[in-house]
Amino acid sequence: MKLAKLATRVLIGGLFVGHGTQKLKGWFGGPGIDGLSAGMEAMGMHPPRRNAYAAGVTETVGGALLAAGLLTPLASASLTGTMLVAIQKAHRANGPWNSEGGWEYNAVLIAAVLAIAEDGPGDLSLDRLLGTEREGVGYALGAAALGVAAAYGALEAARRATPAGQL
Repeated sequence: MKLAKLATRVLIGGLFVGHGTQKLKGWFGGPGIDGLSAGMEAMGMHPPRRNAYAAGVTETVGGALLAAGLLTPLASASLTGTMLVAIQKAHRANGPWNSEGGWEYNAVLIAAVLAIAEDGPGDLSLDRLLGTEREGVGYALGAAALGVAAAYGALEAARRATPAGQL
């Protein structure tokens, strides 16, 4: 089970790093910060450039932390928050199915990172090596609550920053 947990963390975390660098650098066919800023503007995430950087950095750093098994509950919380904002602003109106642009993939990622928070990053992790591993249902619920709070804060800040004529 040690290798399976490591492989899960590295796969999910690595994909988040890739997705974040698509946003920040335009790597892997991504929009880069300018393209994402335009997307944030279209979604009503004001100010758009700040929100574009926040999404890209959170996915990149959160994914790297998850892959390394370092600060695992915090990594899970940050990725949960980002996915909740994505669901609200980009996917919810499309229904659940990914084939229709829906939120199912985001929900699966949230479930996966919270499961890792609950079960812990495993023996082959920096948290274990450093003696900082935290696991259990309380840490998973804490990560979920922090993710929800972060998403709410980001959405509320964007709403408040929206110019009056665009509400």
